[in-house]
Amino acid sequence: MQPISKVTFMQDNRTKELGTRPIGQLLVKYAVPAVVAMTASSLYNMVDRIFIGHIPEVGTLSLGGLAVTFPIMNLSAAFGAMVGVGSSTMISIKLGQKDYGTAERVLGNLVSLNVIIGILVGVLGLVFIDPLLLFFGASENTLQYAHDYMFIILLGNVVTHLYLGLNSALRSTGHPHVAMSATIATVVINAILDPLFIFSFGMGIKGAAIATVLAQIVALIYVASVLSNKRDVIHLHSGIYGLRKRIVKSILGIGMSPFAMQLCACLVVILINKGLTKHGGDVAIAAYGIINSVTFLFIMVVLGICQGMQPIAGFNFGAQLPDRVNEVLKKAIILATIIMCIDFVIFVFFPEYPVMLFTTDPELAQLSERGMRIVCLLSPIVGFQIVTGNFFQSIGMAKRSIFMSVSRQLVFLVPFLLIFPEIWGTDGVWMSITAADGVASLTAGFLLWQFYRNKSMTHAPRTRMGSTLKRVFFHNRVTP
Repeated sequence: MQPISKVTFMQDNRTKELGTRPIGQLLVKYAVPAVVAMTASSLYNMVDRIFIGHIPEVGTLSLGGLAVTFPIMNLSAAFGAMVGVGSSTMISIKLGQKDYGTAERVLGNLVSLNVIIGILVGVLGLVFIDPLLLFFGASENTLQYAHDYMFIILLGNVVTHLYLGLNSALRSTGHPHVAMSATIATVVINAILDPLFIFSFGMGIKGAAIATVLAQIVALIYVASVLSNKRDVIHLHSGIYGLRKRIVKSILGIGMSPFAMQLCACLVVILINKGLTKHGGDVAIAAYGIINSVTFLFIMVVLGICQGMQPIAGFNFGAQLPDRVNEVLKKAIILATIIMCIDFVIFVFFPEYPVMLFTTDPELAQLSERGMRIVCLLSPIVGFQIVTGNFFQSIGMAKRSIFMSVSRQLVFLVPFLLIFPEIWGTDGVWMSITAADGVASLTAGFLLWQFYRNKSMTHAPRTRMGSTLKRVFFHNRVTP
């Protein structure tokens, strides 16, 4: 019983500080590990592309082949997110309820579901690998490179699912810094193994895939060993892996939202690849791979800030502390805007510097630089859009959050991708992304304004957000 009381005591202290400790300090404490982990995750993918882009004679085609694999990896990640997010959320809930037995069974079901789904997705992907790659935008020139990379990644699909799922569980069981360390370790190992397999062993793009899988295997062993510690209340052991209908149903139900979002992202990447293939060919596909790599790095930093904001906003919203809710939202928006302004300055005014990390091909470099300038034109307002969507999720308004994400991908971006490239060619693809960001940011602003306005309609005159929410919470007891 001693470990349980100790864990309970630590959890109570962490809960109390969310409502009392200065917001700035809390945001730093919760956001920094998330930012480091998210940045490391982005770098993990970037490393492969940097080394692949410098493979002698075939670097450009290899980058194009790698870019074509994005939809398949997004599709696989969608299933992984469904299990990982659903399981980690359930574990957090059960730990809060002090239902440690069910929390352990959820952890066991996470492992079983990841093994089952990982094998199914991997096998189906291997059976239909070439038709899928051709459908997703591969050409005769890039198909072989895409096939070589994806074949090995699909062979290790179970490892990927297990590693990502257990890493999510680490955060839910009170080991956020271990999860962060595991993510950083995969980046470091991958960066060491990439040049070894790609150049020293002469394996090219296959070597990059092997390095990726090996790095994940090492990280999985580390993560599993931490979660197997018998001194922890929640740990891996025999008897918890049998699937239970109620638990599986809850996991998949909670995880359906990120699953749907990942599917939308998959559809969008397919349309982008097809538009680039039609109007720019293999070089345009390779350029998209470069642009996506470097811009996503900054997006991941913003998402890390959002992860730090979420528990603070959620707790204080539930505790009816509106001024603290407003303060964490304000600070998160400011930080995200600063990050995305840095993104804007680098990629609009100096795109040649990040591009040179990936290629020395003049044609590819020129196309990447031009695309980067267009795609990042509205970067300063994108941080606000992302934080707002995550804010709604943090305070329990998941429908608004899902609407913002899905509308950006399907309602705005898809029509632009169908129209703009027919008018402006390859530039039209880049412009579609920028236009969707602009409209999505305006939508985010409107929804946030509407949220506060609706809460204050019974009170005139309207005042600042903090006063509005305070009246709503404490006088009207309105629940969103």
